[in-house]
Amino acid sequence: MNEVTHQRIKTNGIWMHIAEQGTGPLVLLLHGFPEIWYSWRHQIGYLAKHGYHVVAPDMRGYGDTDSPLSPTSYSILHLVGDLVGILDHFGEQKAFVVGHDFGAIAAWHLSLFRPDRVKALIALSAPYFERSSSTRDSESVRRIFGDGCYVYQFQKPGRAEKSFARYDYLTVMKKFLLYNKTDYLVAPPGMEIIDYLETPAVLPPWISEEDLQVYAEKFEESGFTGALNYFRTIELYWELMGPWQGSKISVPAKLLVGDKDIGFEILGTREYVKGSVLKSLVPDLEVVILDGHHFIHQEKAQEVSDEILSFLRKFST
Repeated sequence: MNEVTHQRIKTNGIWMHIAEQGTGPLVLLLHGFPEIWYSWRHQIGYLAKHGYHVVAPDMRGYGDTDSPLSPTSYSILHLVGDLVGILDHFGEQKAFVVGHDFGAIAAWHLSLFRPDRVKALIALSAPYFERSSSTRDSESVRRIFGDGCYVYQFQKPGRAEKSFARYDYLTVMKKFLLYNKTDYLVAPPGMEIIDYLETPAVLPPWISEEDLQVYAEKFEESGFTGALNYFRTIELYWELMGPWQGSKISVPAKLLVGDKDIGFEILGTREYVKGSVLKSLVPDLEVVILDGHHFIHQEKAQEVSDEILSFLRKFST
């Protein structure tokens, strides 16, 4: 079997770096914050070995993909446009789409906007939420969690970048990737979230110092602004999504979420994931709750890989 190869392709007006391996039906693996294609290192070879053409991009603003300066260039329409461009580049009408965190949000909306391009969807750590018809999302975040919430702190351009700069890149990655508490990321009054997050002295068994260094080196090259710009489109998201109010996601979908994920046990998230409201928005949905935290595809790599493969095989010919 061939090894992972890398190239940059033109899609939706930007140059996007992709890692790919294997031949067969196309599978997109979409990472979240603060990650790169490398987050899927366990799944790429596994799915390729089982007969799939696996493509894991650095999402817009990350790694070796272009990073437009304006936060408005990171709208959900831009992200979905990037994915459609990947499919067009490979001459594929449809693909399987797997996403984690913000990558899952992009996958949900590709399925919402262009169900004709999606065979099936697997979302990790991020259920589908319908846009509120009355309340802008950033207003809700601040009202519920206050000014210390990471989402609110990330809104102002330059604020998080300035606070992150007090630490080396490896430490920043450790603070985010190794967070293992179940409560939401909210700093005490007057404190920046990066200062509030702890730096674990001992690494968990699912990630090595060398793995963390891969992330650190890429963010040292790219900076964090592109990644943070995803959070800065929350208001724009609310404005753009009006036409899809009440729409359902019609493609077959599977949601994988860790029972110790950030916020899973607050604000009724567990009940929402297992209940009728989400099922009404995504009628053809399978939900699997795993024993794990937010970066479940790395922490429980084999289990997640098996869950992905078993779902893909239902729709593979």
